[in-house]
Parts: sequence; C-alpha cells; structure tokens
Amino acid sequence: MKQVLLLAGDGIGPEIMAQAKKVLALLRAHGLALNVLEGNIGGAGVDSEGVPYPESTRALVAQADAVLLACVGGKKWDNLPRDLRPEQGLLAIRADLGVFANLRPVKAISALSEQSSLKKELIEGLDLLIVRELTGDIYFGQPRGIEMQEGERIGFNTMRYSETEIRRIAKVAFEAARARNKSVCSIDKMNVLECSQLWREVVQAVSADYPDVRLTHMLVDNAAMQLIRQPKAFDVLLTGNLFGDILSDEASMLTGSIGLLPSASVREDGVGLYEPIHGSAPDIAGQNKANPLAMILSVGMMLRYSLEQPLLCEKIEQAVEAVINQGLRTADIAQKGQEIATTDEMGEAVCAQLQQLLAL
Repeated sequence: MKQVLLLAGDGIGPEIMAQAKKVLALLRAHGLALNVLEGNIGGAGVDSEGVPYPESTRALVAQADAVLLACVGGKKWDNLPRDLRPEQGLLAIRADLGVFANLRPVKAISALSEQSSLKKELIEGLDLLIVRELTGDIYFGQPRGIEMQEGERIGFNTMRYSETEIRRIAKVAFEAARARNKSVCSIDKMNVLECSQLWREVVQAVSADYPDVRLTHMLVDNAAMQLIRQPKAFDVLLTGNLFGDILSDEASMLTGSIGLLPSASVREDGVGLYEPIHGSAPDIAGQNKANPLAMILSVGMMLRYSLEQPLLCEKIEQAVEAVINQGLRTADIAQKGQEIATTDEMGEAVCAQLQQLLAL
C-alpha cells in the first residue's frame, strides 16, 4: 500500500489541504489503496517543535512514497534567524527527498481566458510544461557568502552544474516531451556563461538518444519575451534552477491566476513532493477565501507521477475544469459581478464532479 504524507504548513495551507483530503477520501472510498500520514513543516514546525523541519516529520518523510505539501511562511515568523525561517523547511525537505526535477504544467482553461493579462487568442489552448532542475545551480553552488574585502562587504554565489546533473534533468524533459508534442526548448545563457555552455553541450548530446523529439535552444532573456509574445509556441521548456524559478512564475500568470497551478518535484524512483506554486497568503488565512484548485490539481500530479494512477489524475483535471465551466469562482478568478465561492464550496463542488466521473 502506498504511503502519502500530508503537510498543511502555514497560512491558507490547512484550509486548502482540507479540500485535498476530501478528494483523497473520495478516491479511497472508490478503491484507491492509500495510507495517509500527517506532519508539520514551516512555521507550524517551528511552533510545534522549534524548527521548520522537525525530526518527527523527517521520520515520516522516510516512509512516504509521496509528500503533498500546501505552503509555508508568514509574517509571524519573519523575524526569526535565517535557519529557523519557515522557508528553510521547504529547502530541507527537498534536499532530504533528493527530488531534482520540478515539473510545472501551465494549461489555460477556456472559461478563464478573460482572466489573463494577455489577449485571449494568445492563451486559448495553451498547454506547456516547464521542467526545472531543482537541486543545483546558483542556489546551492559553493563558495557562497558575504565577506569584507578592502573595507566593504561583498556578496557572492557560484553558478555550478555537473554533466551528471544536466544529463538527468535533460532526460526527464525529453521523456516528458515524448508523451506530449515531442518538442523541447532548452533555456540557457551560453553567450556569457560557461556553466550554460556546458548545459547546452550536454543537452545536445542527450538529444541524440531521442531522435523523435525536436530540440531547440533559446537564451533566457529571449525566452522571457517569447513566453509573453507567443506562449503557445512552446511544448516542454527545459531550464536550470535560477532561470526556471523566474520563467515558471512568469508563465504561471499566463492562465490568469497563480491559484490554478500545481507542481511536482520528483526523483528517478518516482518518489515526489507535490505542492501548489502559490504562497501561504497570510492576509486571507482562516477566512475560507483561498482558491484550493492548485492544491487539488497537485493531488492529481501525485497520482500521475508517484502513485501510478494517470487515469485518476485525468479525472481530477476534468472535475476541476467542469467546476470552472459551471461558473464557480473564488475571488482570485472572479470577474466583476460574479458570485464568489468559498474554499469549502469549491472543494465540495470538485468532489461532486469527481464522484460523477468515478461512477462512469
């Protein structure tokens, strides 16, 4: 039986995780063999055990086939030392799990096309996937720090990638493209960065094993422009950690709301960490206002990549789209004059649609 660990975290986390629990309970009632565990992370970990990634949670992570995490952070913990900040819990669990490939689908829903800041014709039918390397690059490279030199402070970080790191993330992108439209665009800055020169050379070499997948290369500054100019030209975008961090947040707004997008961070054996890409939204926490759809869609990604249940993932995606097509809207995706649904109402509506689809 598969083990799934739920980490509600902070802010709106408990509210949106409650909707994910409803979906999981429904799936279990329909025969999905699953053991559900729960733990604390982020500010909740600090409050319960004094650290953002408690040992009790680490022990549960070691047992899990997949981890479903809502969000971490909030003003309550802003003044803590760096090592006790809630965000450190997120970095620690990613490192503990060894998840190196971050997958962010960006798919437009026709009924929400007016929500995007781009023209309707640019985003209707949009369906792209960003594959971001998650454990290397400038965020983790050594040396790093802040030092005194010649009477003033300097800050420095090291952008670093090994051939092995590049090769394994490139394979993830090519495999994903094979199941989609067979096109990979690799993003780098090879005109000025040696790290990116190596990135391009290794990605090009890996492409030889995937003759059925078209590979193109693009400099990151141009890629940022093209995501706005013609986003539907992309299928799979392959990026390093720094560039992927920036481009994936840019792409998230193409659909009209960051509250609609899930993500998966996985390793070779299928174990993964699944989370919505939005933050903890402490300004609306506890008010039953948060959009739970990215959280629910993260459950879908977990089913697809870690639990080997792609058909159930598709049913969740269909249920979410059906609810949106019915006109249900939380505040972040509502237009002027539309009735606003609560977090609970949105979650219950998705479950009602999913119940119908499971009965077919």
